[in-house]
Amino acid sequence: MRFHIASESEILEGKTTDVYFLRTKEILEKNGVERKVYAEFTVMNPPYDWVVFAGLDEVIELLRGKAVNLYAIPEGTIFPRRDETGYPIPVIAIEGDYKEFAIYETPILGFICQASGIATKAARVRLAAGEYPVLSFGVRRMHPAIAPLIDRASYIGGCDGVSSIVGAEHIGKKPKGTMPHALILTLGEEEAWKKFDEFVEEGVPRIALIDTFGDEKFESLKAAEILKDLAAVRLDTPSSRRGNFEDIIREVRWELDIRGYKNVGIFVSGGLNEETVRRYREAGATGFGVGTSLSNAKTIDYAMDIVEIEGKPMAKKGKFSGAKKVYRCKNCGRFFVKYKEDTMHHCPACGGKVENIMRPYLINGEPVEEYPDVDDIRNYVLEQLKRYHMEEKL
Repeated sequence: MRFHIASESEILEGKTTDVYFLRTKEILEKNGVERKVYAEFTVMNPPYDWVVFAGLDEVIELLRGKAVNLYAIPEGTIFPRRDETGYPIPVIAIEGDYKEFAIYETPILGFICQASGIATKAARVRLAAGEYPVLSFGVRRMHPAIAPLIDRASYIGGCDGVSSIVGAEHIGKKPKGTMPHALILTLGEEEAWKKFDEFVEEGVPRIALIDTFGDEKFESLKAAEILKDLAAVRLDTPSSRRGNFEDIIREVRWELDIRGYKNVGIFVSGGLNEETVRRYREAGATGFGVGTSLSNAKTIDYAMDIVEIEGKPMAKKGKFSGAKKVYRCKNCGRFFVKYKEDTMHHCPACGGKVENIMRPYLINGEPVEEYPDVDDIRNYVLEQLKRYHMEEKL
């Protein structure tokens, strides 16, 4: 193998697991031990007040055909640090002979920890950008083998498009982007703008990169004069030359506006996160290319714990034993974790109806229903985001 990546077959065979899980499985097999367990995945201390759950689709594929039942909250669910009474919220549960899935704990955690981290960061950037478009530019900061994962999680978290070709293919979209400094350097600024307009397919917005050589204000006006269908100018000024980037945005916006180019947007990129996106939007930016902060987002530190053995509550210290239901109020969105034998019908806070959102996805290894597509998941996230806001202190 030429690249340092695990193949699909190696993941399915359990070769990406921690060795002590393999040893545990071998010990149980050699002793003829069969234990039906119920294991839950929770997060104790997420980096933010809320998390976008992502990565479930890969968990389903990993466990498909195994003699287990898989339950989970829907992918894209936004859940708080704890429920209303302070209990951690299970996002996935696996039921079956422990030997059947012991070696998959490590890859399952890898699937959901990273995907949830990226999707959560994307959702925070989405909130900061308001109504303006956000593109995922993060694949260059991580191993290319996981470009599809990065772009999928970014998209369902709220990004409007992704830059990598393979990432876009995986979500059934066309890749989106602008033009690189390399095009400007090899052709010259004005020629690069013209040739981009001439040769790039229709439907791709004409966004002119304007910060390669000259002053952003004058270059933006020049681009607006040359390209009649100019959608936006792009600012990607290196940090060593930025000065007050917000004032540069304001200056460009002012000069474009007073010369009749109010329809030309300002697309910014380079070292952006939810805090800078919010500031630059307030200064006049109308589009954002966000990279490293998405692909290098803090992972969500889930853990898997056995909470029942042979139907009896049992867990290690510090964990809550017994299989659980996850109720969410349809009216106010509050979460309530209950023991499996307890029922709940109405929210004690607002009186609204509640529903158990922990639902089956695999029964004895077979899918229960067709999995939603990425657009359905993304729309689900965006609808929930209406209830959420970014913390004032990021």
